[in-house]
Amino acid sequence: MNKDILKDIKGAIIDLDGTILDSAWVWDKVDEEFLGARGFDVPEHYVETISPMGAEKAAVYTKEEFGLHNESAEEIVAEWFEMAKKEYRDDIVCKPYTKEYIKFLYDNNIRLSVATSSDRELFIPTLKREGILGYFSEIVTVDDVPAGKHSPDIYLECARRMGVAPSECAVFEDILTAVKSAKEGGFITVGVMDNKSLHNREKIEKISDLYIESFKDIL
Repeated sequence: MNKDILKDIKGAIIDLDGTILDSAWVWDKVDEEFLGARGFDVPEHYVETISPMGAEKAAVYTKEEFGLHNESAEEIVAEWFEMAKKEYRDDIVCKPYTKEYIKFLYDNNIRLSVATSSDRELFIPTLKREGILGYFSEIVTVDDVPAGKHSPDIYLECARRMGVAPSECAVFEDILTAVKSAKEGGFITVGVMDNKSLHNREKIEKISDLYIESFKDIL
């Protein structure tokens, strides 16, 4: 493991769900209950497809994919949020050693930002409760940029706001699509292990500049 690639970084862009937050179980539950109530099982690649999109685009995709013609994308998003809100407020916590690493970066004057497909309404209460909201100078969601995480737009916007060049900035992500996009944007890429993306672990390891099991590996 070549941790030295991180020793001279000036900025760090960190994903939320599956990277900072142990939250995959919530969305598995939401997907199963939402689709199950409409008579569908969760397709094999559904989660991987919608994860980089953001809520609005994911709802449009879901509506079209399952023929939910009597439901608007706005109604679908509202139902998802209502199902997930309590867990984000009360139950979701940071993955082990994540808070310690974020504090380490902050204490060493590394600029920090969040890049996420999630919605502020859900995650801001979680970051406050976990005591890490104040470490981030910027929070950018896919709703703030033209494209989701299939594109490097969100990482480039984070870097622009932080005033850090992509080549001096590390992106921490747990899903293959996002790691690819960050790489295309010229960033140092750190793949972070999460159970929901284990099926792509070899591919993520191959294209990442560094792959970690947890943030303990780089503390």
